[in-house]
Amino acid sequence: SLSHTHTLHSRSEAHIACSFLSTHLSRRPDRASGLARSCFSTMLTSFLTLGTSICRWVGRVNKNSCLSILSSNEAELLPGTQRFSGIFTVQQPRIAVCEISTAGASPVSPLPKGTMSPSVKEGKLPAGPDLSYFMREGQLLSEASQTDVLQEVPYLNGATITPIQNGCIYFETYGCQMNVNDMEIVLAIMNKAGYTEIVDKPEEADIIFINTCAIRENAEHKVWHRLNYFKHVKSKWNHNIKSNASRSQGPPKVAVLGCMAERLKENLLEANKMVDVVCGPDAYRDLPRLLASVDQGQTAVNTLLSLEETYADVTPVRISQNSVSAFVSIMRGCNNMCSYCIVPFTRGRERSRPVVSIVREVGELWDQGVKEVMLLGQNVNSYNDISGESLVGEVWKNTKELHCWKHSLGFSSICQTKEEGLRFSHLLDCLSCRFPEMRFRFTSPHPKDFPDELLVLMHDRPNICKNIHLPAQSGSTKILEKMRRGYTRDAYLSLVERIRTILPDSSLSSDFIAGFCGETDEDHAETLSLIETVGYDMAYMFAYSVRKKTHAHRNYKDDVPDSVKKERLVQLIETFRRTTVPRYQSQIGTTQLVLVTGSNKRNPKELMGLSDKGHRVAFPNVQIPYADLNFAPSKGGRGQCMLGTHEMCSSDVTHGILASSVCMFPKPGDYVEVYITDTSAASLHGRPLAVTDLLSFFREKRAS
Repeated sequence: SLSHTHTLHSRSEAHIACSFLSTHLSRRPDRASGLARSCFSTMLTSFLTLGTSICRWVGRVNKNSCLSILSSNEAELLPGTQRFSGIFTVQQPRIAVCEISTAGASPVSPLPKGTMSPSVKEGKLPAGPDLSYFMREGQLLSEASQTDVLQEVPYLNGATITPIQNGCIYFETYGCQMNVNDMEIVLAIMNKAGYTEIVDKPEEADIIFINTCAIRENAEHKVWHRLNYFKHVKSKWNHNIKSNASRSQGPPKVAVLGCMAERLKENLLEANKMVDVVCGPDAYRDLPRLLASVDQGQTAVNTLLSLEETYADVTPVRISQNSVSAFVSIMRGCNNMCSYCIVPFTRGRERSRPVVSIVREVGELWDQGVKEVMLLGQNVNSYNDISGESLVGEVWKNTKELHCWKHSLGFSSICQTKEEGLRFSHLLDCLSCRFPEMRFRFTSPHPKDFPDELLVLMHDRPNICKNIHLPAQSGSTKILEKMRRGYTRDAYLSLVERIRTILPDSSLSSDFIAGFCGETDEDHAETLSLIETVGYDMAYMFAYSVRKKTHAHRNYKDDVPDSVKKERLVQLIETFRRTTVPRYQSQIGTTQLVLVTGSNKRNPKELMGLSDKGHRVAFPNVQIPYADLNFAPSKGGRGQCMLGTHEMCSSDVTHGILASSVCMFPKPGDYVEVYITDTSAASLHGRPLAVTDLLSFFREKRAS
């Protein structure tokens, strides 16, 4: 394919395109344009994004081969060729010359008609640039494309995407936290393209985004149901305009984003005009162009996966503006290739953001009042920054220990681990030091990437939450091997023991799959046994649904009946609920540091928050003292403090320090000491003691 909006439909097309490009680049490297270089680089590096400029392709075409080009006006049919729907079938071995021009680019003089290079006549190709040349040029082009300027597009009328004014967006997000963060990235990209308003009803929108999940079949069913409804919304646009229910200048465009877009792009495009745009997780920068191409009658699809895209330079538009917590994506993709998982095929290979960009984004969140950040990644604790970007003040950048990353004891990986760059423990070390009053969580990790150095760091830093997600998937070593998880049951239990030794006051959560291929009653019993042995605080459990393209789909038979899967899933849930009760009851009588997140929706007289272990905690919304508050006494029995002016509970003032003397109503974003008095199935209940700060609480806790 010679355009990043088209795909290569066969190996022969890829071979021909490479032949055209390599011949020209070998003959005339001085006149090789950005598009030619980037196109060749794309084919060699898993389809990197192409640029736009002028190029000529000259090469030898084999008999009965095909070459896809952009349009019939941009090529010269040579003798012996016939055109069929934009595809040129070469019936005679000849030299094809194709010229594509971009508005505003420098012209390239065509070769005289019928002439060819002497080296081509002789059937010899001179030595051209090597692979490193194209990789370097492709990287430069990729960086140049990450600007805020809307690029010129040669095959759209008008040549340039015109930003609209006050465009309206409606969106729905399904799936994991990563999809939520991706939607925030999409909103930022669309904001620069003129879509500045978010509406609550699809009827009011210019664009309807539906961000999808492909992990399980049930999630896809929900998306198809919503697409049917959006098709109905589009068909009723004229009626909505007349009734003032819509303000858009045309029927809303429906764009499917995310994992399902990559996995089912053909089905979505053939779905009876339900969908206008299909955009994969690595192509969100292309959305403005894709939407513009719809207006030109073009097919708007881009699901190419990238080896580099991390959206590190995009500042997400926060969906919950007043939230005290936020998601920050630190890496994308997954290399684990578990046999049941579609993620490597929908999200691509692992690549990590530079530490510098993550610190910048977290700093912006802190300035906005965010108190807790969830670090996100498909395999978050395999984070590996190889950018080489410096971070002032970080001593560990020059230490030899930087390259000594090891897997958890007894764990292995199907993919070789890079022995370079910064690892997850370095990132956590940096963030926890620079933002001591901000809490950090992370998901979703893999058990193989919990070396002792990471666990020790979590123990030493009070603002790294002691809540570890440790996906087991199964308790049977035989099934774990079929899943290609890289560990045994015993290795997993040994890791749990090390975690409980280094972090005795931690909580564990996990994932489990019921009814995987070949799972017997004995295998299922081992999973139930694992749940009882470990004692999880939280678990996510699902019946297995086969995903196309996966190792399990290609090599195993989905031989567990649906009725058996459902029965085993019920048993997993019942076992978990029974074993989690002691975990919650053990918190009664303890004092927890709770970050207030808002009001309790079930009881407006209560506040809700999260403990360090990730437990939901409810407590009465009453005035409580502020512990260890520095203030300046003033007239009228009031104190001026860093949180503003609050009523004094007592007139005891000693050297400008009030010990439980200023009372206030806690608000979202405050840290509150809560004494736990009761528990329910999924939350704790307690009595608020005082508003405090994170470091003071843990300093007193360790002193006692």
